[in-house]
Amino acid sequence: MRAAKQKRLEKAGWKVGDATDFLGLDDVESRLLDIKIALARLLRSTRARRHLTQVELAEKIGSSQSRVAKLEAGDPTVSVDLLVRSVIAAGANASELAKAVSGRRK
Repeated sequence: MRAAKQKRLEKAGWKVGDATDFLGLDDVESRLLDIKIALARLLRSTRARRHLTQVELAEKIGSSQSRVAKLEAGDPTVSVDLLVRSVIAAGANASELAKAVSGRRK
């Protein structure tokens, strides 16, 4: 957000922050959320790059299309374990997985 817009919002009485501030997350919870979001993005991009449908990926992981949609959307009910297994099943390599988890961008 640009500084001018932030000042304007704060002057109007709004509190400006990020999801960590809004949700009151500690550092560990914030990092875990970042990792889950990165894994969800990696899953979607890997699936698309491999030309897999959500249904095809669901079959590979023994789940349903709706669960794959939740995985890609970063649904809070999805475990990190299932995200990692799905990313691997979609065809991501170890380097891509490491970058997502470490927070490093391509």
